[in-house]
Amino acid sequence: MPQHDLLIVGAGPVGLALALALKDSGRDIVLVDARPRAAVLADPRVLALAHGTRLTLERLGVWDELPATAIRTIHVSQQGGFGRTLLRATDYGVDALGYVAPAGALAGALRVAVERAGIPVVDETEVVALNPSAGQVGASLAGRGAATHDGSLAAKLVACAEGGLKGAEPEVVEHDYRQHALIARLGVADGHGDVAFERFTPEGPIALLPHAAHFALVHVVPPQRATELLALPDAAYVELVQQRFGNRVHLTTVADRLRYPLLLRYRRDPVGPRTVWLGNAAQTLHPVAGQGFNLALRDVWALAQTLLDHPGDAGAAATLSAYRDSRRLDRFGAIHFTDALARIFSNDQGLLRSARGAALFALDAVSPLRHFVARRMMFGARAWP
Repeated sequence: MPQHDLLIVGAGPVGLALALALKDSGRDIVLVDARPRAAVLADPRVLALAHGTRLTLERLGVWDELPATAIRTIHVSQQGGFGRTLLRATDYGVDALGYVAPAGALAGALRVAVERAGIPVVDETEVVALNPSAGQVGASLAGRGAATHDGSLAAKLVACAEGGLKGAEPEVVEHDYRQHALIARLGVADGHGDVAFERFTPEGPIALLPHAAHFALVHVVPPQRATELLALPDAAYVELVQQRFGNRVHLTTVADRLRYPLLLRYRRDPVGPRTVWLGNAAQTLHPVAGQGFNLALRDVWALAQTLLDHPGDAGAAATLSAYRDSRRLDRFGAIHFTDALARIFSNDQGLLRSARGAALFALDAVSPLRHFVARRMMFGARAWP
């Protein structure tokens, strides 16, 4: 059985980005994905991309192919309480604080670049078991590609970038927020002006993200309330969301309403014997700060740089230890920063509501504090690059 340097499990944006970051490394890389290629490219989700993520995608050579909508202003407020803050790209010398892009389009741009680099992708093939040993990891395969690879692959290192975490695993920490997110596409009169809104309400936060000519909505509520809201006629739901935002925007239509439960899940250690977990296989975050994919891409870039800095055995313990150490601060900071926001801003106790208002007022009035938060949103806990 031939041995690869790196097996990447998952050919979504995270796995493809890792392959592309290593395309000139001289390493033998193969990707395996359980889904058909078309299913990955048809992913209907939208991703909030930080400014730092744009810089990485530019380095990977795919940014110009991506239909991304700029976020030049972020308006943060709470319903039923004082305090609001504005973050503006012009205050930080950047074109935009972040961007919104379709996940399927990002996967498509990365896939084309990976194929152009000659890195093989085995679609519709599931990795059903991983068996680490002293010098390699054996991967048992099922599906379309299993026969052509004699049912298995071997690699010095496996990067798991496919699928979510299971709470029953002993290395996985889980917290159920007892919330669901409603996502949808909202029409807006007179355009969105490249402004994103984050509005904290007694039921949970609501975000409007500029996407193409409309807003992408993330509406967080308790599960029973999500059921009730999904049952509302479109016009009634638009009116409800409009009431939450007042006269800041003029919403017109809604389409593509979906829901999903919100959990915090993360692997205590994203590194194992000759194995690394990335993206949702390493951590699943609350969407309140839009940090999930941005953290994943920072992990990808750091792993690629570590492998470039440590030639030889890609799965060597010293190499993986160096990667773990390089990511500890940013990963811990992003997970717990997002978790704290979700808990604090989903609580309608009077004292907390007043404290939130004071915090928003302070952010707006104290420029160093606002600058710190903005750079954290753009670049992560270590404010890279």
